[in-house]
Amino acid sequence: MGCRRTDCLSKPLAGLFARLGATVGSYPFCFFVVPVLISLALSGGFIFLKDREDNDLERQFTPSKGPSKAARAFVMENFPYNDSMFSEDRLYSKGSFASLIAAARNGYNVLEGPVYEDITKLHRRILNITVANGTLGFQDLCARVNDECFSNVILEVIGSSESRITYPVHTHRSGPVFLGSVLGGVGVDEEGSVRSAQAVKLFYYLGNQESTAEVLDLWLRGFKALLSDTFNYKHIEVSYYTSKSKQEEIDSHTVDGFPLFLITYAIAIVFSVISCLRTDNVRNKVWVAVFGVLSAALAIVSSFGLLLYIGVPFVITVANSPFLILGIGLNNMFILVSDWQHTHVKDPVPKRMAHTYKEAVMSITITALTDVVKFSIGVKSDFPSVQSFCLYTATSIMFCYIYTITFFGAFLALNGRREEGNRHWLTCMTVPSDTDDNGLMYNVCCVGGAYDTNTEAEKKHPVSNFFKDYYGPFLIKPWVKGAVILLYVAYLMTSIYGCFQIEQGFDLQDLAADNSHVTRFTRKDRQYFSDYGPSVMVIVSESVPYWNDDARHHLQACMTEFTRLKFVHRDIYTSWLDSYLDYGHQRALDLSDKEGFLDNLSPFFDLHPLFKQDVNLTGNAIYASRFFIQTHDIANASMELAMFSELRSVADICRVASLLVYHQDFIFYDQYEVVVTSTIKNVGVIAAVMLFVSLLLIPNPLGSLWVTCSIGSVTAGVTGFKALWDVSLDSISMIIFTICIGFTVDFSAHITYAFFSSKKSSPDDKAVEALTNLGYPILQGTSSIILAVTVLAISEFNTFRTFFKLFFLVMTFGMVHGLVFIPVILTWFTCSSEKEEERKQEISVVTKI
Repeated sequence: MGCRRTDCLSKPLAGLFARLGATVGSYPFCFFVVPVLISLALSGGFIFLKDREDNDLERQFTPSKGPSKAARAFVMENFPYNDSMFSEDRLYSKGSFASLIAAARNGYNVLEGPVYEDITKLHRRILNITVANGTLGFQDLCARVNDECFSNVILEVIGSSESRITYPVHTHRSGPVFLGSVLGGVGVDEEGSVRSAQAVKLFYYLGNQESTAEVLDLWLRGFKALLSDTFNYKHIEVSYYTSKSKQEEIDSHTVDGFPLFLITYAIAIVFSVISCLRTDNVRNKVWVAVFGVLSAALAIVSSFGLLLYIGVPFVITVANSPFLILGIGLNNMFILVSDWQHTHVKDPVPKRMAHTYKEAVMSITITALTDVVKFSIGVKSDFPSVQSFCLYTATSIMFCYIYTITFFGAFLALNGRREEGNRHWLTCMTVPSDTDDNGLMYNVCCVGGAYDTNTEAEKKHPVSNFFKDYYGPFLIKPWVKGAVILLYVAYLMTSIYGCFQIEQGFDLQDLAADNSHVTRFTRKDRQYFSDYGPSVMVIVSESVPYWNDDARHHLQACMTEFTRLKFVHRDIYTSWLDSYLDYGHQRALDLSDKEGFLDNLSPFFDLHPLFKQDVNLTGNAIYASRFFIQTHDIANASMELAMFSELRSVADICRVASLLVYHQDFIFYDQYEVVVTSTIKNVGVIAAVMLFVSLLLIPNPLGSLWVTCSIGSVTAGVTGFKALWDVSLDSISMIIFTICIGFTVDFSAHITYAFFSSKKSSPDDKAVEALTNLGYPILQGTSSIILAVTVLAISEFNTFRTFFKLFFLVMTFGMVHGLVFIPVILTWFTCSSEKEEERKQEISVVTKI
């Protein structure tokens, strides 16, 4: 079957690359020195690293135009914060606070005297923290209710003489108190009284009108210093957290990836050197491997330095980019070295470089071009952290590509001159090419320069011979092809199954170190306080005639729909409207007309001042109001997502008024609506770009299609298996996933290009030749990167461990596609170009004659 060739740019570009290779081979010193000088100049940008760090959690890790940000803006405008009447539920942001969880040790009960005594001792020590040379304490800085500090009522409840504590709502002398968020691990008897409790959570809210941000930060540091040393209580185990903790944790660990980066590069150098070792003292490629890794490092220095110079924010996610660039650089190096070894050793260096660049740089260009375009499009992401990452990565890939064909190519040419002079790889002294009688050690250490006299090229590496003589012929056997297709079907089915098991959710503790106080607090919070979630605002965002019975009943029906959700408690509900109606009923007030309804609000608010914060009453109109519902049974991020989606759905179906749902944490939940569509869009963009580029550069349109399909295949595999490996889908894994998917292009594109560029006549022979030429470089690239990033598996940061898991999956599946699935598919499902058809006809005619 014949196909029209679509590689309209392939031939002219190949000629251009050949001329470039010849130029680099003729003037290697210029192409070697200039990238080094550029890197030295741009490295000065790193002095701005501290200034460019921007890890603001909300700004970087939430969608720029998330609906919850719009809801918060509406809350801030219509329900301004009242400093003199603090209410935790009515905060539109976290504010300044400190919190601790005191968990009973060894099966003790926090209601028991010894445990309660330890808790109260710690509480008193916290209240005695002072700042500003001892002039300001908690009593001076605390958030206030009626001129008194907002207190931890739970301590009064436990310490009072009351014999019965009801849960989750307890009737205290000051009124009903919700204990679900402050009393954890609760056991109740048949009457609903608390029998035991394993933990208590205390809050210390700061921020009155006279407090400055600097003073509040000082008090929080004092709290942190005190709690860092408070782990010696006999009956309680303490975990702590402040409103600054997560941000401080991220800020303190922005550059913690650099040591791992250095270790990774060291491992990559060692493995590359080992894989490029030759017993021939002239053909040895040890220094080529070292400078191949150095080329990738220079690309990182240049790109990062340039962007730091011009003020691009440096986000913690950018720390993953060097690992990607290392992989691309090593892959490029192995491809170039492989093609260099296929050239005639007796040819002059410029000619050998021209042949190398003509074959190798075309393949490298395909992958570099698709990666740059893909990450350039990612700059338009909804997440600023993704924007910064994509900008750094796209720039790094461009530098990596340029330095590969200049700096590394120049060193390859210099190394070629050494080989041309038959000089030793270490001493650069001229050595004989034939063994003599000077002894075994002399022949091993001081002889080199041998080559294959049949091909006039370097002797193939034993692994390349394995692909040529054993693996390739084995793979093209009919029964092996059938087994490969069955294996592929099994792989695809397992991947699809895993895709249905994927969990979506983002836990901010994943950005913190495993042993940090943030992680310890979050784990204790999940362990003891997951029975009840946040108190959520339900906001009526437009004017409603609350005095009208029909309108009011419809609105109350909408509120009832919220309480029917499985994540919303039916009986815990705060409504200024219900309280107002009860107030009017008790006093026989007529609230059925506008005038009577509005006139009686003022005395009602005097009696219940907190409710005044829930109604935007301006003139003779209620422009907005809000209610509160209590969520419960939210034990993990997946449940948060389900709760968030259900609340939004109920708000959308209410017809009597426009409703909004809001809580401070919803700012981070907004990513749930974006991350899936963004991931699908990224994969789609990669596939579309790959198809377009490969149609221009790969000599066969069906090959372009198979390369594009391999992206979808590897994507399905990584998505499915990452779910089975306990990796959820969130903005962080989306970034890493996007990084890694770029590698799915490389192996399949290289093999496909080599397959259709082969001058062999049969598809089976084409596959064997492609595997012979590229099997070992692909194996080298995969093995070196997997081995190098293995160090990330033991990192104390979940971000780096996730990177390792996804990178491992992508590299493994990409390699299997390139070395197993794609060669078999190409031998069965392919077509010949018009020129190949003409060549086959000529061969057929000659055979008949």
